[in-house]
Amino acid sequence: MLRWILGGREAQSSVEKSPVLCIGEEQPKNCFTELQVLKGHFDIVRFLVQIDDFRCASAGDDGLVLVWNIQTGERLQELRGHSQQITAITTFTCNNGLLSHTWLITASSDRSLSLWDPDTGNRVQTVSDLQSPVKCLLVLERLCVWVSGGEELCVWNKDFQLQCHKQNQSDTGITALIELPKNCIAASMDKEIMIYRLTISTDSSLSVAEIRCLSDHQEQIRALINVNDGLFASGSHMGELILWDAIDWNILAYEHILWEEPQACTQAEIRIGASIPSEMSIQHLTTNGKLILAAVGSGLYVYSVLTKTVVAYRKVAHDSNILHTMLLSDSELMSCSEDGSVRMWEIQDLPLPAEPATPGFFGMWTFGRTHKQTGPTSKKIIDVPNIRTLELTGDLIGHSGSIQMFVSFKEDGLVTCSTDHLLILWKNGERQSRLRSLALFQKLEENGGL
Repeated sequence: MLRWILGGREAQSSVEKSPVLCIGEEQPKNCFTELQVLKGHFDIVRFLVQIDDFRCASAGDDGLVLVWNIQTGERLQELRGHSQQITAITTFTCNNGLLSHTWLITASSDRSLSLWDPDTGNRVQTVSDLQSPVKCLLVLERLCVWVSGGEELCVWNKDFQLQCHKQNQSDTGITALIELPKNCIAASMDKEIMIYRLTISTDSSLSVAEIRCLSDHQEQIRALINVNDGLFASGSHMGELILWDAIDWNILAYEHILWEEPQACTQAEIRIGASIPSEMSIQHLTTNGKLILAAVGSGLYVYSVLTKTVVAYRKVAHDSNILHTMLLSDSELMSCSEDGSVRMWEIQDLPLPAEPATPGFFGMWTFGRTHKQTGPTSKKIIDVPNIRTLELTGDLIGHSGSIQMFVSFKEDGLVTCSTDHLLILWKNGERQSRLRSLALFQKLEENGGL
């Protein structure tokens, strides 16, 4: 059992696993030594959202939304109402004086939106027969409204009443939304980012207008995140990472991540024309305000917002594409992949001599836009100053399918969801043992056994 939990399995694909990443059973820095399997879904589970300190909701292709107690693993509520897969889910907290209540908003392929009370499991509001399915949701708590994105941008109030909307001309529709300062919203649509501004009139009515279109990406945008109050970032299918000013929407940094496989391992210098590009799509971005962690194909890339440089990388961090990441601290991070594993990493200095495994990582590493390059560039990995590596410190194996995402509840554990229809609650084994011992002693005291 311990071997199964901690990573003594074979790779799920035919890809040969790097011996560097076979961490084995001895994982002193991995506290997640207990797991609890949570069953209830009967199709792919794609989404997890934290409701409060002890509850989360899961949703996926079966159209169900399940509410869980992550301390006990108990299923608290089963929210039924959608007839097709869930396409987006988020929380919506309303403050009424001293009281606040958290609701769940869901969107589905059945072209409906629903508002749920996770305490009772009741569907409080619903909007059906939309023009098209909603792909993403954004809550603007300061304005007490929320936004849905798809073939059109719609702004709704807390009572599910449509306040305003704007049709877009993109074939793919809106795939991601983030909030910007000054009542602005950034929406990714294919290769472009559209900036919208919400205006509140004197009679409290809302209107939305397109302000600016950012067309600097060369391929479809796959990730869009807020970095801090003044910055946001986007990543594309061809490995472009752009850092934007959140006030005036100008580019502050442009990074083109092109990971390449050298044709000859003895090459000291890798040129664009001499290598075969590997998967370089930015699948996911996350940040702590100081660092940006990018999942690029099956690799991880850590970028410093302050210095606008790469600070650490792992070219092959998983056996398949990485789907979700998290920065636990300035030196620790976590990732999950289509290969069915969750991995924990620590940023460490490169050994001397420099790590020989991936000399072609920076086959092309530029701070200018690709269409402005005058010719092939080359760079030795050893010439990049202060580059560090990601050392594998933990490998969580439990799912039999691709892991879609995870949510951390800090000391209370980690929740993962997968294409195998399951959730797994990972817990700190030592902490759980102490809690069980404490509960036993308290029970004995109550019964006069001590």
